[in-house]
Amino acid sequence: MNNVKKFFSIRDLENLSGIKAHTIRIWEKRYNLLKPERTETNIRTYSLASLQKLLNVTMLYNNGYKISKIARIKEEDIPLMVKEIVAKNSVKNHAINAFKLSMINFDQTLFVNTYNGLLAERSFREIFSEVFIPLLNELGLLWQTDTISPAHEHFVTGLIKQKIQTNTEKLQHLEPTKTDKVFVPFLPENEIHEIGLLYVNYEIVLRGYKSIYLGQTIPMENLKDVMKYFDNLYFLSYFTVVPTKDHINKYVADFHKMAQENNTTSKLWILGRQNQYLDEKTLPDCVKTFTSIQRVIEEL
Repeated sequence: MNNVKKFFSIRDLENLSGIKAHTIRIWEKRYNLLKPERTETNIRTYSLASLQKLLNVTMLYNNGYKISKIARIKEEDIPLMVKEIVAKNSVKNHAINAFKLSMINFDQTLFVNTYNGLLAERSFREIFSEVFIPLLNELGLLWQTDTISPAHEHFVTGLIKQKIQTNTEKLQHLEPTKTDKVFVPFLPENEIHEIGLLYVNYEIVLRGYKSIYLGQTIPMENLKDVMKYFDNLYFLSYFTVVPTKDHINKYVADFHKMAQENNTTSKLWILGRQNQYLDEKTLPDCVKTFTSIQRVIEEL
């Protein structure tokens, strides 16, 4: 049975379009822009077609069209006008909306077709920075407001991971050309938020460095195995949820101690929101923090 989400609350429409619920109600009442149905308890619900229309209207509105003019446009002409805007200007907002719809309906074909359309005009790096990062930022809000379920989030992030891995694989048949650093991307134990780490790994490989990608939830003692084989190691991690604020300073101290005990000069580079809980005054010399993926890229 196909149980994809077909009906949305006005709050869902607000979260997905960026247009305030109050404004949507005004557009609805004054211009008859949307035609909601009513539940038995008289609560507005909106169809998938209404969501698609609102996303297209939002595209026109954000590109300078007055809502009074949009309301007079024939309904079948609105998607055509959106396509013209996309052709003339940036496809960013249109693509993000298409990716949202693919997520809501678990529609892999729409995701792939949207991605391939972007790829015809942009590099993978541009798609990730201009489209995927804003999309991922929005997903956090949509998840927190119950507009989407964890299943929706896992579906779309899984597809984004596939694209990162596919583009990384294209580079991996080339021998590393730089030998001053060997990178070891990993996530600490019980950390599973991997997209940022996967993308940084792509940038590392793109720049000709050797990367030993360990992935999710790696106990610290496992890092010792890599230390036995290579010099100039740069362990790189993304602290999104763990280590927690009560344990993060001990974590970096333990890493420093382990590196000393193994007689290595290994470094630890850290990204992620948990960095805010690090005590910069006691940070070992071997540890460096970064505020964004772009900062890491600049350091490579």
